Amino acid sequence: MLYDAYEVQRSWLAGASKLAGMGADWLQNPANPMSYNSMSPLVAASLDMFAHVAASRGKPEFGIKTVRVGRKDVAVREEYLLEKPFGSLKHFAREDVQGGPPLMIVAPMSGHYATLLRGTVARLLPKHDVYITDWADAKLVPQEAGRFDLDDYIDYLIEFLHAIGAETGERAHVLAVCQPAVPAYAATALMNADKDAWRPKSLTMMGGPIDTREAPTAVNTLATERPQSWFKNNVIATVPMSYPGAGRKVYPGFLQLAGFMTMNLGSHLISHWEMFRHLVEGDEESAASTQKFYDEYRAVCDMTEEFYLQTIDLVFQRQALPKGEFKHRGRLVDPAAIRDTALLAIEGERDDISGIGQTKAALKIASKLSATKKEYFLAEDVGHYGIFNGRKWRERIAPVLEEFIAKHD
Repeated sequence: MLYDAYEVQRSWLAGASKLAGMGADWLQNPANPMSYNSMSPLVAASLDMFAHVAASRGKPEFGIKTVRVGRKDVAVREEYLLEKPFGSLKHFAREDVQGGPPLMIVAPMSGHYATLLRGTVARLLPKHDVYITDWADAKLVPQEAGRFDLDDYIDYLIEFLHAIGAETGERAHVLAVCQPAVPAYAATALMNADKDAWRPKSLTMMGGPIDTREAPTAVNTLATERPQSWFKNNVIATVPMSYPGAGRKVYPGFLQLAGFMTMNLGSHLISHWEMFRHLVEGDEESAASTQKFYDEYRAVCDMTEEFYLQTIDLVFQRQALPKGEFKHRGRLVDPAAIRDTALLAIEGERDDISGIGQTKAALKIASKLSATKKEYFLAEDVGHYGIFNGRKWRERIAPVLEEFIAKHD
């Protein structure tokens, strides 16, 4: 019933958004005498704001057509190297072919699309042959495709690394942003233990919940103060009949978004107020910047019930990986097995989702890895999203990552 009620509301708001947008355009049209009324900019800005907030959003495009390499622009072509039901491996193929060492970016499966890392991809493309995990919206995956849990996620990562190895003839570097730090670490440990030919050369983890006992945040508290039954009964819903995945049990993206918005409600209200003010003043460039961020931030997708509940249990409630209790299909994942893959942990000083020390813990539990293959970087005055996007990412954090990869290539 929850999902059905949301769909009814979404349909109504989509129509209202269209009407509000038309009203805003009409009030801003120079041919309309009312556009010169002193109240018109205020009303138009209000309608514009409503139209933006209420608009339906689908999967955004990466839209990366070129990359600046040296003094010239090089064409970029998006293609899929491997496609699977719950996620595909996208390749940003450069026209000049020589794209540098292969780098697989593992995007979070946490309610947002991989395009949330558009800025991450764009910054790394000049020096690397970039691939990214493009996870599917669970409501669009038919039930015939079966389940998808944390074990499957790890299997996908290993299969993706094999595909890159077969394609390039090289072992890839891996960058895991936030949530996938744990499954990427587990996949790395398993591949090292097996002496897999395509084990990662390096693994960089950014703001990842390796050990949530370190500096717990509001996200960690929410996940630990309630039993599994609460999450199953309160945030799991059934996909409506209007979608290909009808009948599948999911954690809806709209609930995930509501949780993130509520956690930082003050900041979001200020951002929207600033956008409204820019619209009233006619500063469309500043307003467009905020709109662009929220167009991406509010585009959400669903996660399968089994993946979400297993993550809550193993990562946040039991901290199975740092305790040496994490298993993949019944096999114990041993962090000490990592002896060849270099590890870099990056944290943001102001990260309110993964606290300081949670990602750094990955270095400690890799007890058999040489100290020369371990590095840690704390980005001062940087929040969670600033770790992988924005000016501080581009100017302060990306160079650290590039130097690390070059050192261990």
